[in-house]
Amino acid sequence: MAAGIEAMNVYGGMAYLDVRELCDHRGLDLPRFENLLIQEKSVALPYEDPVTFAVNAARPIVEGLSAEERSQIEMVITCTESGIDFGKSISTYLLKYLDLPSNCRLFELKQACYSGTAGLQMALNFVMSGTSPGAKALVVATDISRFALADSKAVQEWAYSEPSSGAGAVAMLVSDTPHVFQIDQGAYGNHAFEVMDTCRPGPDTEAGDADLSLMAYLDCCSGAFGDYARRVEGADFQTTFDQLCFHTPFGGMVKGAHRQLMRKLYKAKPDAISADFEKRLTPSLAYGKRVGNTAGASVFVALAGTIDAIKPDAPIRLGLFSYGSGCCSEFFSGVVGAEGTRRLGAMEISRKLDERYQLSIEEYEKLLTGSSTVRFGTKDCELDRDIIPGAWSSSGKGDTLVLDRIDGYHRNYIWI
Repeated sequence: MAAGIEAMNVYGGMAYLDVRELCDHRGLDLPRFENLLIQEKSVALPYEDPVTFAVNAARPIVEGLSAEERSQIEMVITCTESGIDFGKSISTYLLKYLDLPSNCRLFELKQACYSGTAGLQMALNFVMSGTSPGAKALVVATDISRFALADSKAVQEWAYSEPSSGAGAVAMLVSDTPHVFQIDQGAYGNHAFEVMDTCRPGPDTEAGDADLSLMAYLDCCSGAFGDYARRVEGADFQTTFDQLCFHTPFGGMVKGAHRQLMRKLYKAKPDAISADFEKRLTPSLAYGKRVGNTAGASVFVALAGTIDAIKPDAPIRLGLFSYGSGCCSEFFSGVVGAEGTRRLGAMEISRKLDERYQLSIEEYEKLLTGSSTVRFGTKDCELDRDIIPGAWSSSGKGDTLVLDRIDGYHRNYIWI
């Protein structure tokens, strides 16, 4: 049975910041900044949260289904490290605001930035099991990063994680009609071990060791592909995959992992490594460099970027590397062709990113220093719609979900 991604969409929020402006404002080292290979980052506004990002990513997919096709969605998996409740899953809100069938299995997955791949693999196994013939699963990876000046002793503590930390969601409809991306069944490799590279020890706290995280990422990239090659006869990193998509905390990290593998496997020279990166990995950065690190959604932002950048008109094979701190990783593969190009193109991801409101540095810091952030465990709250007037007025089509208020911990949303 064929299985994979039937439909897919990327949502990058309502506002963004030019990270070069942020770099200049913070006085960051320019050569080091340029290694991030990032231009913009999505910034979650106070009335945006992981629920709104998830629903807004999935809405165009669900609205494109017939009533019969919508009734075939029997599983909704949300994948996030930005959960809003220790018990209640974000998927319950998707059921409500996307008007999905009540006979859905709803749950949430967490394993840092690996969660989106875990959700996809679980959905694939459900579809391929045949326990409910024709059933579909909706998988949404949704994560946001928020920095708060009031909580930090020194801006320098954030260093280069601030310009690279973004926000976004990727929604994937998984079924036995994989129009966008057909998975190579049985072709995967895993690598995992316990490490304290980055973590969220409190609901609104992030901590980590950047150097340790880089080493873990590099180890996992090598280890996961090694396990893939052990399982898949004849697999060759350089020739098996027409394009590559890696989890992208920032582009320079992807570049380092690719360089390590090319040196380790082929003793490749710098010119050959650079040419291969340009050909097989640069397309994957098309959207990542515009939204920043989207954690669990990141590798699928890379997949969408690759498809929209190269627009394959014949089947090509892609190799994907997913990594989540703590840590777990996976290398897997699949095929995309002309139908995937057409269907993903219909989502107009690039145009919607263009329509985001551009924050000034003053507006950005207003968000950081204000008391407008809705924190984990907030009991009652009404959202300030006027904190960034230009961002709110840029919507108004009735197709964007925002957080309206919280009553007794219950989040209530409206369409604007």
